[in-house]
Amino acid sequence: MSTPLVVIGAGGFGREVIDVVEAINAAGGGSPLEGPAWKVAGVVDDAPSADNLERLAARSVPWLGTLDDFLAERRDGTAYAVGIGSTAVRRSIAERCDAAGLDGATLIHPTVTTGRPVSVGAGSVLCAGVRITTNIAIGRHVHINLNATVGHDSVIEDYVSLNPLTSISGDCVIESGVLVGVGGIVLNGLRVGRGATIGGAACVVRDVAPDTTVVGVPAKPLATR
Repeated sequence: MSTPLVVIGAGGFGREVIDVVEAINAAGGGSPLEGPAWKVAGVVDDAPSADNLERLAARSVPWLGTLDDFLAERRDGTAYAVGIGSTAVRRSIAERCDAAGLDGATLIHPTVTTGRPVSVGAGSVLCAGVRITTNIAIGRHVHINLNATVGHDSVIEDYVSLNPLTSISGDCVIESGVLVGVGGIVLNGLRVGRGATIGGAACVVRDVAPDTTVVGVPAKPLATR
C-alpha cells in the first residue's frame, strides 16, 4: 500500500518535491501488488499565493489548508516533507510535525548517484542529478538541489540547503542550518559554521564562522566588502 505523503509548502521547491515523488513512483518505487511507494495527499501552506494554488490545481494536487489545520487532524500513517527553502522555517515546521508524532519522508530522486557508505536522515530531499560520493553523512531535513555534488568524507548536518550546482569538496563539515547559494563552492577540508550563508557562485577558501554571510571569489564576509 502506498504511504500517504503531505508536502508542506506550495512554492517552487514544494512543487519540486512533488516532482521527486513522481519520479520515484515512475521508477518503480513500491511494488506491483501494493502500488507506488508514495501517494501525495496534498500540500499544506499557511498563505499560498493565487498563482501557486493554480499551479497545484493544474497538476491535480489539493491544498489541504494551514499547518495548524494539518496538525489538528489526526493522520495515522501519513508522512510529511517540508518543501521550504528557508532553513530556519524548515526547522520550526519539522520540529512541530515531529512533536505531533509524524514521520519525515526521505525522498531521493532515482537519478541520484551515491558511493558507500552514505547515510541520509529522515525528511531529507535529494533532487535530480545529485552526486554523492563515499563515506558521507547527510542529516535530517536537508535539501540538496538539482545537480549539486558532495565529496568524500563530508558531513552535511541537519536543515542544510545546498542550492542547484553547489559543490562541496571532500572532508568538509557543513553545520546545521547552513544555506549554500546557487553554484556555491566549498573547498576541501573546510568547516562552514551553523547558520551561515554562502552567496551564489561564491568560492569558500577558508572556514566560515557561524551566522556569517560570505560572498564573492574568494568568499569574504559580506560586512567587510
